[in-house]
Amino acid sequence: MPAVTVESTLRLPRIPPLDPRTTEERAVHSVTAAPQGYEGEGFPVHRAFAGVSLRDLDPFIHMDQMGEVEYAPGEPKGTPWHPHRGFETVTYIIDGRMQHQDSHGGGGMITDGATQWMTAGSGILHIEAPPEDLVVSGGLFHGIQLWVNLPRANKWNPPAYQSIEGPMAALLSSPDGGALVRLIAGDVAGHRGPGSTFTPITLVHATLNPGARLVLPWRPDFNALVYGLSGHGTVGPDRHPLNAHHLAVFGPGETLAIEATTTPDSRTPNLDVLVLGGLPIAEPIAHHGPFVMNTEAEIRQAIEDFNNGRLGFENIGRLPHTTSGQ
Repeated sequence: MPAVTVESTLRLPRIPPLDPRTTEERAVHSVTAAPQGYEGEGFPVHRAFAGVSLRDLDPFIHMDQMGEVEYAPGEPKGTPWHPHRGFETVTYIIDGRMQHQDSHGGGGMITDGATQWMTAGSGILHIEAPPEDLVVSGGLFHGIQLWVNLPRANKWNPPAYQSIEGPMAALLSSPDGGALVRLIAGDVAGHRGPGSTFTPITLVHATLNPGARLVLPWRPDFNALVYGLSGHGTVGPDRHPLNAHHLAVFGPGETLAIEATTTPDSRTPNLDVLVLGGLPIAEPIAHHGPFVMNTEAEIRQAIEDFNNGRLGFENIGRLPHTTSGQ
């Protein structure tokens, strides 16, 4: 799991130690296991938010862990052209490469440690596919796609695209150097990540050495989620077990704690986690397929607009009408 690495975390800015006597550590509200499924043309994913209430996730809607999978030659797959409206997609590639293209001119190669941030806003079409040489050769692929909701006032904003290369992330260390923190968006201990979003969030990829403990300051008005990418460890003051494909939802507080096991397995010596949180939007949600709006009428309008070619290219496909917001 390379993403962005450094020769020595001791040369990085340190997250200052936090006094547990004066800061409230967040307790773990729940830990759930992500079921496996398939997306697009058939690549394997883990549905990270399955079984978790939207109230606990707000402002996040959906997250897939794509892979980790070692493709044989000819096996790499992507997604066909498809629409979105009303939210932002954040695609973070840890291993491998993915080519992005959208109907508003955004696009490029997303590779080890890079993030593509696409604001669907009023409507966009996009496609994600492995480059031809990767299809021919096969290889390792691993990434995350996160959906961040937009407030009602921003759902009709013009579509936008940000390309965040791996070296642009702010790199930090735990006080003892035992954890590498990649800050992709938001603020941690006075440091800011490069990602820009209409909805205030923080997004971190952290790697903890065996036995390392990471305590992050966290905005009290944000929710807090930790998702296990690989390895074994614990979260929270009661040290709830957290393994790969597990999502921990935290309660209120000012800090959150993550600790890697001292006895890892040989394949995954480190604990890799995605830490994310944001300011809840607290608005009604109507969610159907690739659209996230506030009302069922807006969902029906999105489907009609797509079917009539008003979200981009015409005749890419048609979606069935629905009377349900699910």
